[in-house]
Amino acid sequence: MNIDFVLVDVFSDRAFGGNQLAVIPRAEGLTDELMQQLAREFNFSETTFVLPPADPSHTCRVRIFTPGGEVPFAGHPTVGTGAVLASLEPDGGAAFGRFVFEEGIGPVTVDISGESIHLRLTTPRCEVAAEPPPVDAVAAALSLTEADVAECWYGGIGLRFCFVRVRDAATVDRAALDKAAWASGVARGWAANLYLFSREPDEGAHLYARGFAPSVEVEEDAATGSACAGLVGSLAQRSPLSDGEWDLQVDQGVAMGRPSLLHATARKEGGQVVEVSVGGRATIVGSGVITLAEP
Repeated sequence: MNIDFVLVDVFSDRAFGGNQLAVIPRAEGLTDELMQQLAREFNFSETTFVLPPADPSHTCRVRIFTPGGEVPFAGHPTVGTGAVLASLEPDGGAAFGRFVFEEGIGPVTVDISGESIHLRLTTPRCEVAAEPPPVDAVAAALSLTEADVAECWYGGIGLRFCFVRVRDAATVDRAALDKAAWASGVARGWAANLYLFSREPDEGAHLYARGFAPSVEVEEDAATGSACAGLVGSLAQRSPLSDGEWDLQVDQGVAMGRPSLLHATARKEGGQVVEVSVGGRATIVGSGVITLAEP
């Protein structure tokens, strides 16, 4: 059995930046077990598998696996899969186009405009927990003090996160995941994954962030599109304004040596979040074939 794959660095305009992704553009016939084994073999934070859609009006079905299991939605895999499918078009990749992916959270629109690729969620299900996270447990999981944490809350779209705003970029860089403290505290809460950032998240804010997702065997993530979607969506949902637009630019992956730049927006009408988008650049860095012996 020969399985084609494409490697892409997502949320980066150059090779060896951003978040690594493996895309299997023709995954028909692969079992769930084999998809999981391939995700573990690549050992990136995610690997995607492209399948025929259930609805013929959609482009395809996209399944997303981390080394630890399947997830219903993730940002950089969606954007990166869009880049790969565009490159496989007969003209070598249109400068403008639209795909609709069937993912675990439902249809996800992917718009390509020049070198920028954005995923768009309409009427997203933005979750915000009523209870606040335990600041002492959050600080301990990040090897910080409670005084380092300016505020934290739970939220998410498809994937849940504990969002943690700290006082400055130096504190973001100083954080280190303490897995024992995480396992005994945060891991048992409403959301097990941590996304910390600095700078006041006002409209037009430029944030500096890091993401930790040990619950899906991703100790640190270079670019977390699902977290950015959940962050901007929860900021809109938590706002007392009934209408408005929120716009974030997020630097992530810097401490890992894989700098990433993400752009996230949310739009709110009549007290409801009606649209969330996350986007950026993507760079295809290679392709190949995995050859497996027939059972």
